Amino acid sequence: MLAAVVLLLLAGTTRLLPAAAVVALAAGAGATLAGVRLTRLAVRLPGRDPRPAAGAAVEARPTPSATAHRRPAVLLLDAAVVAAGLTAATLPLLGPQRRAATAAGLVVVAVLGLLGLRGLPGRSRPPARVRLRRLADAGAPAAGLVLAGWLLLPPATGSAPERLAAAALLGVLGVAGLTALTGAHRRPGAATCRGGLHLTLLGLVLLAVFDPAAQWPLLLAVPPLLVGMLLVAAGAARAVAAEPVALHPAPAWLRAVVPAVALLVAVGRQLDAGLPTDRTAVLLALAAVPPLVLRELLRAGEARPERQRDEPTGLVAAPADESPSPAAAAAPASLVAAPLPQPLDQLADGPALLRALTVLGGNPMPAGALLVVELHLADGAALPARRAGVLAEAVRRARAVVDRRDLLAQVGDAGFAVVTEAGPMRAYALGERLLAALTQPYQLGGAALQVPASIGLAEVATGSPQDVLRQADLARRRAVQLGRDRVEWYDAFLEEQLVRRLDLERELPGAVARGELDLVYQPVLRLDDRQPVGTEAFLRWRSPVLGTVLPDELFPVARDLDIVGELEWWVLDRACRQLAEWSANSRQLWMSINVTTSELTTPDYVQRTAAVLAAYGVPPEQLVVEVAEPGIGGELSTVVARLAGLRSLGVRTALDHFRPEHASLAQLRRLPIDLLKVGAGLVDPAPDAQRPLIDVVVNVGARLGVEIVAEELESSAQVQGARRAGCRYGQGFALARPATAERVEAYLEEFPSASR
Repeated sequence: MLAAVVLLLLAGTTRLLPAAAVVALAAGAGATLAGVRLTRLAVRLPGRDPRPAAGAAVEARPTPSATAHRRPAVLLLDAAVVAAGLTAATLPLLGPQRRAATAAGLVVVAVLGLLGLRGLPGRSRPPARVRLRRLADAGAPAAGLVLAGWLLLPPATGSAPERLAAAALLGVLGVAGLTALTGAHRRPGAATCRGGLHLTLLGLVLLAVFDPAAQWPLLLAVPPLLVGMLLVAAGAARAVAAEPVALHPAPAWLRAVVPAVALLVAVGRQLDAGLPTDRTAVLLALAAVPPLVLRELLRAGEARPERQRDEPTGLVAAPADESPSPAAAAAPASLVAAPLPQPLDQLADGPALLRALTVLGGNPMPAGALLVVELHLADGAALPARRAGVLAEAVRRARAVVDRRDLLAQVGDAGFAVVTEAGPMRAYALGERLLAALTQPYQLGGAALQVPASIGLAEVATGSPQDVLRQADLARRRAVQLGRDRVEWYDAFLEEQLVRRLDLERELPGAVARGELDLVYQPVLRLDDRQPVGTEAFLRWRSPVLGTVLPDELFPVARDLDIVGELEWWVLDRACRQLAEWSANSRQLWMSINVTTSELTTPDYVQRTAAVLAAYGVPPEQLVVEVAEPGIGGELSTVVARLAGLRSLGVRTALDHFRPEHASLAQLRRLPIDLLKVGAGLVDPAPDAQRPLIDVVVNVGARLGVEIVAEELESSAQVQGARRAGCRYGQGFALARPATAERVEAYLEEFPSASR
């Protein structure tokens, strides 16, 4: 498409095509491509499932709170791009009303685009001092572009005030676009989107200003208009994907070069045409002086005497007796409050760390990064003497890795922070080198101790010191959650995930007592006659604060809080009670429940299960206990014993998530199970190479007397494939969806003869 646009521009410059036609074709192509990308992006974002048909057994899937707000933002940006394309594409048809219609389109695009930008994730507002400095930095380039626009715009554009307003708009939009695309920022996706919107508006302003009869001025609007729309789509995709910040430095020199080149071209044209210099041009040239003076004054104010660049830690500026600053008091307590043991007394303190971040963030071109390092001292390293030795050795290793100008400061009681002036790529490489050095064994007292480490990394950019500290600490927590011994970047989506995790950890304890747990049931059907023979119970947490939470998100948190057993015993109790109610109505169905390996291997699991069955008078053969095959691992002997104990009660057992591998098939012979559940991938008719696998599983199951249940069937083709392969039972959305007990009862009314 870009090649076609280049050909169109060549045709326009050689007057093979009218300029208005070139603009219309190029803008229409760009808007189409960008609009399609944004539309597909909005469709892929998660939302609520369509409402089920009346009487269907279905459960609405909740919208994830972390991404629900992004779809409206993407749709608004999509509408802005389409509006820009329509405005430019209808240029040849507008006639005398061209300028008014283009101005109206400009306003619509600006409103839609700004609303869309506000909805993108990770928005942050820098401090007032930073905003003032950014205005001072952009003032001189903006004055240069305004002067260039004034000299380049023909007098026929309109009256002097109209011409000056058009030049000012061109200059402001141009500088805003350059700043968004080349400035130091933590949101490359949102910044790219913002820069693209500014370029798009710049192109529309050019269309509104120039006469459509003029050939080359209109062609100047094509590049910013086309590139702007594509950048809006690309930036929105990166923003909603929550990509980490780019590892390549932004080309900041463009902010100085582009206005200078534009001004040279404008002055050269002015001199070549022999036009005199008017008063407005002189005033615009003088307007560049105040921003330059203000910028130098701000720089001079930031040159603090305590920033001693000759010291090995070039960012240190902290007298030993200085009391914590208000900024330090506002920082996260986990980062600066806890005193460190003696081996780390040589490190900088919290106020010095905050001052170093302030200095880096206050530069005209902010750069640098903060790395927060945590050492996971446990087991043999937990003794005070060994702990002090490990921390002292860790500091020594860190000093051997970091640059002499980097600052090492204390954070918490088992780690430290590194403030570096290096760019993003070098900062990440520094984190990898630190990790490699810190995770080497520590030789203490004749023993080798292995100490894991986690590193969180955040760019200093233009955020406040407290924001940078919080972001680096969130990245460190993410590294811990992902298994330690890793370096993690901060990004906006990461923060949303961690906040969500904290909310889950806060609200989940006590959910059973508050009555917030619920069960939904998915029918299991016999494939030959589509009769329901059983159901499987799935846990749902109906939190009034967080909405409906599914097991995939619920159980990792419950595992960390050590309350999985409480939840699973609640599921067993509620499932047996529901099974007793259905049995009283002559519904002879089995009920499957899922149990984790850790809970199944508890010594009293069989006895407690028997007690629950007896309490509700449920026949044991109507209960099916499922355990996931991947979780058995080294607990195989204990799992075999517990499953055998359940079968001795009459309870049926099932192996879930079975993988048709050699080890799994060999292990299957040892497990005392009645049902084997396989995924839809084995019975899907599409991949021919997988068809023999289900045949092997069915043959092994027949020899062992195990019935095969095909689960996760989501299409009629998968249902037919499971039936042809010999699976007796099926389960999935193509047969029946999970639903509440009331909906399942209504569904079962259609099968009066349903029985086991």
